[in-house]
Amino acid sequence: MSSHPVVYVTVDVVAFTIVDGALMVLVVERGVEPFRGEPALPGGFVLPDEGLDAAARRELREETGVDEPVLEQLRTYGAPGRDPRARTVSVAYLAVLPEPVTPLAGSDAAAAAWRAVDDVRATGLAFDHDAIVDDAVERLAGKLEYTALATAFLAEEFTLADVRAVYETVWGRPLDPGNFQRKLRAGADWVVPTGELRAAGRGRPAALFRARKSGTAPLDRPLVRSGL
Repeated sequence: MSSHPVVYVTVDVVAFTIVDGALMVLVVERGVEPFRGEPALPGGFVLPDEGLDAAARRELREETGVDEPVLEQLRTYGAPGRDPRARTVSVAYLAVLPEPVTPLAGSDAAAAAWRAVDDVRATGLAFDHDAIVDDAVERLAGKLEYTALATAFLAEEFTLADVRAVYETVWGRPLDPGNFQRKLRAGADWVVPTGELRAAGRGRPAALFRARKSGTAPLDRPLVRSGL
């Protein structure tokens, strides 16, 4: 018989979207102990016959009704005592949705909802999920610098102002419109004009663009935070 202690493996999913200029994260109300009734990230134990990616997609689907295949591993969390039930190692995943799909609680979640990241940080989450959310936001902010991830938050067609709004929301600060547009156009091989325009109130109609690269594709010219 092995003398090694039993270690359980779980997955947690940090799913982001943007609503009215606020970065939102998908949160469930736990329906079972530990932390019953408290908010937490969607997640759970990895089944014996499944891989980590499959477990993350399954837990997201079972607990929230959101079926999101585009997931990226964030990092692994394994501090002793992070789960009062047993020694548990969790692999966290990052997902981005272009719109807040209505979540439907299921499995061991009593409820599921999109909540503003600022509100979640103010009230806290179960387990060590506060730290996971903080790490996910920083990963998101970093990936905006060197990948086309901003387009994953947007509809199929968008304006350059829409792109800037994503950066401002995730980075948490306003950006000079002219400077941002110049930087974006200088290396904008990842967005291409559609030839169409969108009415913009009393101002001039804005040109519409579409994504040329997937959200995970690298930018030829990074948009570095310190330079914007």
